[in-house]
Amino acid sequence: MFHLLISDPLSEAGLSILRNDPEFSIDVKTDLSHDELREIIGRYDGLIIRSETRVDRDLIHEARQLKIIGRAGVGVDNIDLDAATKAGILVVNAPDGNTISAAEHTLALLLALARKIPNAYLSLKRGEWDRKSFKGVELFRKTLGIIGMGRIGAEVAKRAKAFQMDVLGYDPFLSEEKAKRLGIKRAELETIFSLADFITVHTPLTKDTHHLINAEALKKMKRGVRLINCARGGIIDEKALYEAIIAGHVGGCALDVFENEPPKNHPLLELEQVIATPHLGASTVEAQEKVAADVCREVLQFFHGVAARHALNLPAIPDDVREVLDPYLGLGEKLGEAAGQLLDGPPEEVTISYSGELGHLETAPLTRSILKGILSRYLSDHINLINVQYYVKETGLTYNVKREQQTHGFVGLVKVALSANQKQKTVSGTLLNGYGPRITHIDGFSVDLPIEGHMLYIQHHDLPGLIGKVGTILGEHGINIGSMQVGRHSIGGRAIMVLTIDKQADEAILTQIGNVSHIKEVRHLDLSS
Repeated sequence: MFHLLISDPLSEAGLSILRNDPEFSIDVKTDLSHDELREIIGRYDGLIIRSETRVDRDLIHEARQLKIIGRAGVGVDNIDLDAATKAGILVVNAPDGNTISAAEHTLALLLALARKIPNAYLSLKRGEWDRKSFKGVELFRKTLGIIGMGRIGAEVAKRAKAFQMDVLGYDPFLSEEKAKRLGIKRAELETIFSLADFITVHTPLTKDTHHLINAEALKKMKRGVRLINCARGGIIDEKALYEAIIAGHVGGCALDVFENEPPKNHPLLELEQVIATPHLGASTVEAQEKVAADVCREVLQFFHGVAARHALNLPAIPDDVREVLDPYLGLGEKLGEAAGQLLDGPPEEVTISYSGELGHLETAPLTRSILKGILSRYLSDHINLINVQYYVKETGLTYNVKREQQTHGFVGLVKVALSANQKQKTVSGTLLNGYGPRITHIDGFSVDLPIEGHMLYIQHHDLPGLIGKVGTILGEHGINIGSMQVGRHSIGGRAIMVLTIDKQADEAILTQIGNVSHIKEVRHLDLSS
């Protein structure tokens, strides 16, 4: 049974997905203070929130069994992603559900700002019939600058084109091809600042985008420019914006978000050039149902072992690539474990090589799986696929990834090489149809071994009788041999034997085998977990 806490109001469209699964126990507690949430969070496996709940470092510290945080919406600035990642907690969101609602709200504010609709309405409610004070401007042939050309920015661009606006788009990842497809011009920030009549922002709030539009940026804009922010408070420096409006340089702004919400005695709200709404971008019936359903489905699938589509602290991989990689993840982790156990002490450097069908794919999840296997020897269950990169950095481990198109006789091959104290150990493996994960090479010797259970790796000189002596010692201690693989480079030269055994061989047995003449190295590999 998985125990989930819903700490913010959530549409029944999402809750029903979880309630209909007998493996989930759901608690909906939407009026908890931060301290109350800290007191109970330790008993839950999953937490689903919207924007009201603050998931900070202190809360994550108390979340001893939490495995996933689901954000019903896009922005996650109310979640300490670094702390969650370090704790090994997956964070997912629902970026698609409110796209249309946010784009439509942006256009609503754009039109309301251009035609001064809120002020005209309030004047009319006061019994006035003042047509002269509310002269607006058309959108037709005006230039709209869109900063952030993700899902919402792209939808805003499509709608602005319907008004026959000239649209300039800025985004570090906006390609010329996508811009052409949207019928807009790709532009740098400086160009947007100097040419746009209206500017709307649709970026996430990060260290780089905090106060992206500041006093310096505002000075570069056309006199009379109008700004819209339906993204995140803090992207626009509100103090600088206020001063630019007072100075007459900025013609007006429409804000759905503020740096501190709710805004109290905010000077911008006293200006007639400003219109605002209380963070309503995603506040439609349709959006709330979609984001709730999307995030609850992500959480449900996570606990059923399905890879998350919208993980924020795991690399995003297309579905077709993930389909190829998923069967290799278990192999990768076991290869990492095996290589780590072959080496004396912690590795100083790791080289991971992919070939065959893996040689041309984005293999970040598989690399994480291998690194997890390597570090699990030292960090035990503290490490998982989410926090492995944190611990790689924390331990100072360096790694590099190589790719090649050669198949080496296999559909896909993974090779893990570890180095420490000028010594190197290598293990390679593949997936064999009908046989599952197999070890194909150890230290350059060809083998064919199932990658599971207990193994003995023995390096020796190729002399008659050694295999019998090892078998005799194991038999004396009641250890049965399941299979054996041997390899050598030349008659009488360096050779290995790898035995699968039914139970662990303790240090005394390993020492006894190691004392046999001409045996150079003995290691027990535990791949049973």
